[in-house]
Amino acid sequence: MRKTLISLIVPALTLSLFPFFTPVAVADEVKTSLDYCKAVKSVPHNPSKIVAQKNASVKLPSSMTIVTNCGNIEITLAKRLAPITISKLTVLVKNKFFDNSLCHRLTTSGIYVLQCGDPSGGKGISPIGWKEFEDENLPSAGDNNYPAGTVAMANRGPGTNTTQFFLVYKDSTLPPNYTVWGQIKSGLEIVSELATIGAYQINRKDKKAYYVGDGTPIQPIEIRRVTTS
Repeated sequence: MRKTLISLIVPALTLSLFPFFTPVAVADEVKTSLDYCKAVKSVPHNPSKIVAQKNASVKLPSSMTIVTNCGNIEITLAKRLAPITISKLTVLVKNKFFDNSLCHRLTTSGIYVLQCGDPSGGKGISPIGWKEFEDENLPSAGDNNYPAGTVAMANRGPGTNTTQFFLVYKDSTLPPNYTVWGQIKSGLEIVSELATIGAYQINRKDKKAYYVGDGTPIQPIEIRRVTTS
């Protein structure tokens, strides 16, 4: 991860870097955490080798639970509309790929998403042997085409899905380029409340943390484990 936001998200959503908000460093009197979130233990790390699955599984799970330090996020999976994506994610879950990783990006201006799925902390390092896969279940273009509760793959162009995904906590308008593979059934309030704490970026010149509309979550959120059923 280099110190510019665009380099934090390769492969990831392609978005413009929002300018710093009023340059007020994160201070002690400003709320910087949620009371119910536990301390994180994860650190960015390179993923291990995973053998990529060539074909979609015949039997796919119907739900996914992301266990975080701030509570559980349960997702209903769109297995009929996005079978390839669900199959790939199932392989990653079975190999514990997402376990002990940090969600590295929170966007609170323009669009409203929390981005996860990269154990390297935003460097975009995929497992050895893991290949990009095609898009499916793309929404139509239009206002709020990614409504609150949507879970979709992040990418850097057509057919470049790997492991990163984002959780939409407030209706958002995006290019219809990101595979929708699930809907948050419970736990959406966790992501929404993370957004009230905000995101930050370290200024390279003075080394201080500043509020930004697109950066690292101030309240860290850690994926401790993921299960499917």
